[in-house]
Amino acid sequence: MNKQVQSEPPRLCNPRINVPVTYTIDGDRKMVRTRCIGLVTLQEVIQHFQTLEQDPDCPDLLDVFLDLSEMNSLPETREISMVVGQMKRIRKQVRFGACAILASRDAVIGMMRVFEVMAEECFRVTRTFRSAKEAELWLTSQHWPDH
Repeated sequence: MNKQVQSEPPRLCNPRINVPVTYTIDGDRKMVRTRCIGLVTLQEVIQHFQTLEQDPDCPDLLDVFLDLSEMNSLPETREISMVVGQMKRIRKQVRFGACAILASRDAVIGMMRVFEVMAEECFRVTRTFRSAKEAELWLTSQHWPDH
């Protein structure tokens, strides 16, 4: 589980096609770093959760660094609701602790605040940031010692 190597390329959520959602798992920190780039569809996000759920390197409890700084699409409220449904569905295999969300566009930041409210029961705590450094520092400060 702790075989994460810094030079390891991000995993594609569907290895057969190039999708704009990638992730890496840091087993030592029990953290998943998910990155969404360009135009991201609901189906690609759902595929991400299905892949994460089946990943043998995925710890059962994870903090999340969600990087949306290069995402060009804007999720609708119903899509956010469906994503939260996927998170609830996989809770038996993967539980989430703290979630730091990095976003650069005002509209995405606003929708991630909607996500924070809708996903409240899926995370111990969530927060949206414009600065990667601030997001990293906050996420580190939220890490549970026995986590």
